[in-house]
Amino acid sequence: MIRLRPLFLAAGLLTCAGLPATGLAADPSATPGQPVLAANPEIARAEALLDKAEAFYRANGPRAHATVSHSGELRDGSLYVYVLDPAGNFLASGGSSVALIGRNVRDMSDTRGKPFFREILDGAKNGRSGLVDYHWLNPGSGLDERKTATYRAVGDVILVVGYYSPRATPEQARSLLWAAVHELRQYGERALERFNDLNGSFVRDDLYVFVLDMDRQVIRAHGGMPRMVGRQVGELVDANGKPFVRDMLQAARNRDEGSLEYAWRNPVTHKLERKQTWFVRVGRQIVAVGAYTGPLR
Repeated sequence: MIRLRPLFLAAGLLTCAGLPATGLAADPSATPGQPVLAANPEIARAEALLDKAEAFYRANGPRAHATVSHSGELRDGSLYVYVLDPAGNFLASGGSSVALIGRNVRDMSDTRGKPFFREILDGAKNGRSGLVDYHWLNPGSGLDERKTATYRAVGDVILVVGYYSPRATPEQARSLLWAAVHELRQYGERALERFNDLNGSFVRDDLYVFVLDMDRQVIRAHGGMPRMVGRQVGELVDANGKPFVRDMLQAARNRDEGSLEYAWRNPVTHKLERKQTWFVRVGRQIVAVGAYTGPLR
């Protein structure tokens, strides 16, 4: 049998805890061909805070720096604004990054070595606004977590608000699954390319689509680790020795759809957690999406 090391497991192949499959009702809110995920409230809050900061900067110019850093006016709970100039000098911050004021951060990297400040600066130079994903220590959880910076060029400065990526819900996973099922039924092989696109609409936060050929036991699509595509995984086992692929194949042979619960390492928290995966059989292929449901008990 092929055995994956725990760190390799973090890439997120589906695992099965040997629980019986259960029925899966179609999501009536899913629009065909469109992944329907519940809106992340952090995104709306971050954009609203940027709107407020932009209006304030247009009205006050450089005098706004002191307001950002000291008054707390441009904050919303854990969200805050920080300010860069086009060269990468850190001008102001309403949160924990206040220690960076006065430093040039253009070449500073995130916790995984990504020069995300440089991406923000280059993006602001080429366009008015954008998003950059990176990893940063979350003071609330004490963990290295994925974060998104939404930025906006306003005059001679760049305003930035960062928010941590949310944990996807079971409802979001089921919505993404049914969107993927529709996509595969309608577009066939072309759908697999979309599932493997890490920047596409079928990879959202810690959600992605997984497709397995039932006869050849080969991975056809994997939005969490595209390099696994084409690999034969019929004898793959998880860190606890469970033959999860074999169990999923057996469950799919017995019914058209279902769900499986298992233990899996969360690539965001780096901890083993409970995860539930929903699957639908489409012809001789299994389409599946899973969501983390909480820590192991």
